[in-house]
This record gives sequence, structure tokens and C-alpha cells, in this order.
Amino acid sequence: MTPALPPETESAAAPRARRLRIAQPRSLQSRQLWAASLGLIAFLALAGSALDRAFQSAAQSGLRERLHSYALAYANSDFARDGSVIPPWDPPDPRFKRPGSGLYAQIVLDSGRWESDSSQGPHLPDGAMLAPGRQIFEGPLPVTRIDGHQGEVYRYGYGLAWSGNGDGDADREIPYTVYILEDTTGLGRQVAAFRAALWRYLGGAGVVLLLLQMLVLRWSLRPLRDVIGELKRVQAGAAAGMSEAHPRELEPLTESINAFIQSERENLDRQRNTLADLAHSLKTPLAVLRSRLDADTGEAELREEVDAQLRRMNDLVSYQLARAARSGHQLFAAPIEIEPQAEQIVVGLEKVYAAKGVLCEFEIAPEARFHGETGDLQELLGNLLENAFKWAKSRVLLTVAEGAQAPGRRAGLVVVVEDDGPGIADDRIAYVLQRGVRGDERVQGHGIGLSIVQDIIRSYRGELRVGRSQELGGGRFEVELPGGL
Repeated sequence: MTPALPPETESAAAPRARRLRIAQPRSLQSRQLWAASLGLIAFLALAGSALDRAFQSAAQSGLRERLHSYALAYANSDFARDGSVIPPWDPPDPRFKRPGSGLYAQIVLDSGRWESDSSQGPHLPDGAMLAPGRQIFEGPLPVTRIDGHQGEVYRYGYGLAWSGNGDGDADREIPYTVYILEDTTGLGRQVAAFRAALWRYLGGAGVVLLLLQMLVLRWSLRPLRDVIGELKRVQAGAAAGMSEAHPRELEPLTESINAFIQSERENLDRQRNTLADLAHSLKTPLAVLRSRLDADTGEAELREEVDAQLRRMNDLVSYQLARAARSGHQLFAAPIEIEPQAEQIVVGLEKVYAAKGVLCEFEIAPEARFHGETGDLQELLGNLLENAFKWAKSRVLLTVAEGAQAPGRRAGLVVVVEDDGPGIADDRIAYVLQRGVRGDERVQGHGIGLSIVQDIIRSYRGELRVGRSQELGGGRFEVELPGGL
């Protein structure tokens, strides 16, 4: 038994439960839309970040190649006899001649350095000498622009060595390094323009995909809305059950609902029939008592008649109430082994019919199971076996096997009871199966055992077949119950 929570604990737990319920979307469509939206946003963010990094890398690679081409132009510089630099007359870009233009050239020597006209004014970082053939690309590096504001530049360096020009200085070699610097403003504008276009397009694509996802979710969840609509019509009494026009994934659900509805209707009909049978059965004893009272019957005879009719009415009421009290076919009942129930019934019947010496044999498949109420199984086996014991000479055979099985569903059940008695003629089978009819009026009974069997079989949507046993020569009763959901 679960202990009750203190009032203060319950009051504290209630707001938490309400917060949890509020935090969780109650609609499947909302859940799917939230999940799809978060996934889409995460994907677009990762894709945008990857594209942005790829563009920056490509832009920097393009900048390096451009600075490298400028460095090659200045690598063709000449040197005077005093070791001073003689740069190209025409620079590779006009910005090299405009002070503070953002594109700068430096040639670093052991004895000093040369700078392009554009380097006049800004304070550029100093570069060291590089070994001939070595190349570097670095940045952003801090720089003070011509207007005094702080900025950044990318720098490309190329180490070279100049040899003599054949005028007596052929053995002369001058190492030098060419540095090309460019302000980051141009690259930053490219990256900013790319980012603006990228996120604008990704955002537009995200909105379109979200709208498309909403339409897809609405279309894919339409069968569920149809099921809800049909359930509401069933609840309102406008429909007898669920239709069959549903996707395969929802067929088990709709079939289970239809089976439940049918089971409940059958239970209601059974209860109504039981009450009607009880009322009809009590009419005769009551009529007998009324006639005895009207006929001025003697006290002793009247007492005897009242006692007999009361016993009869008590038996009728007990039987009908017992049937009405049974829960009937439960749709999702646990499987029940057949053999233990059959052995219990046969032990009792062998005591009752001990004078006949009837032997009951079992051929029960180990995997066979009855999916339903234990009471129904006992009534089914009990009435069939008792009927077989009643008519058998010396042998009764009970055979139980699995029935037909649809893919993905549980197997059905086949129960066969045979005896070596006189059997039932084909033209009397329908008559014997009627309620209150006995195969032989000389044999004690009420003629309702097979009726109970038929009621149980109908509640499980099964089938009863009666014929002659090929093995024992007497009666053969075969019950086939269909497979479940």
C-alpha cells in the first residue's frame, strides 16, 4: 500500500507536476514540429558555421596568392653598387604609390629596409630577414593607420637572394626579404557581405522548410485526426465502429478498438439475454404456485409444492446469476495452460462416472494456450467432457492444438472432444444443440450444457462443429477459436 504524502508535500508536488505538464507539448503535432524545428535550426547553424569557415579559409587563401604575386613583382628589384634597392618603376598595383592606401610593400636588407610610398604615414610592424626560399603568411597583425586609428593587416613574406649582374660583382650576393602587407578591411568587407547573404538565404530556406514541415506533419498526422473523429462519432452514437480505411500502422489500434466495442456490446447483450431468460424461467414456477393457491390445495400438499418450486426457482436464479456474474471474453487476457485445467475436470468426472470405468486420454500440444477467462475455459472443457463421459462406453479423447495464425498475431486454438458412445445422427445435430434439449430424455440433465458451450464460443467469435469420431466411432465436438490481435 502506498503511504499518503503529507499535506505540505502534496502542495509542493502539485506545482511541480503542473510545471512539468506545461513544459511538455500536449499535441503530437506540436512535439513533432518542435523536434523538427530544433533539428532544422541546429542543422542550419552548423551548415552556416561550416560555410562561413570555408569561405574565410578560401578568402585568406586567395589573399595569400594575391600577396604572393605582388611579392614576385618586387622580387625583380635591382640593387645599386652601394647595396641600395632599385624597385620596379611601375608597381603591380597603384595603391602602392598612395600613402595609407592599405596595401604596403617592404624590402628588408641586412643594411636597412625599403618601403613603398603607401607605407608613408602608417606605423607598420617590423619584419625580420627570412632565409632564401622561405615563405610566411601571418596575421592579423596590429597596425596604426595613417589617421591614427588602430587596425590590422595580413602579411606575406618571401625570402630571396640577389646575385651580381656581371659587371665585376658576379660573386656578390645580397640576401633580402620582400614583405607585402594588406589591411584586413577589404577581407572583412567580403566576409561580412558573404555572411549577410549566407544567413539571409539560410534563414529564408529555414522558413520555407519549416512551413513545408508543418504541411508534411499535418498531412502525415491526418490519419490520427481521422481516428479521433471516428472515435467521437462512435461516442456520440453516430457510428457503430471504426472504419477499415486506415494506414497499416494504425490498423492494430482500430481493430483493437472495434474488438473492444464488439466485446462490450456482446457483454451487454449477454446480460440482457440472461435477465430475459431469468424472467422467462421464473414464469412457470410462479404460475404453478398461483394455480395451486387458486385451487384451494391442502396445506401439506401446498407446502410440498411451494418447497419444490422454490428449489427450482433457486436453481434457476443461481444458474442465471452465475452466468451474469461471469466477465465473459476479456480482449487482452493472459494465456492459460490447457492441461492443468483439463486434468482437474477429468479427475472429478472420473469419480462421478467411476461405475462406468471411462478412460480419458489427452493429446495436448505443449504450446497451445487459451487466451481468455479461466472460468470460460473450465465451463467449455467441463461441459464438453461431461457430455462425453455421459455418453461414452469406455473411452474419451481430448485433443488440443494451435489453430490458424496470422502474421504478427497470436495463434488460435482447436479443442476436440471425442467419445466411443452412440454418437449423434446428422439430422439431429441442430436439434440437440438447441437450449433445453437433451439427446435422450431418459438420461438425467437439463439440456443447457451445450448451450453454455455455444454462448462461450460465440463470445470468443469461435465455431462449434459436431459430427462423428473417425477414431472412436462416437460423438465428436470440435471447437475452433480464432487467433487474437
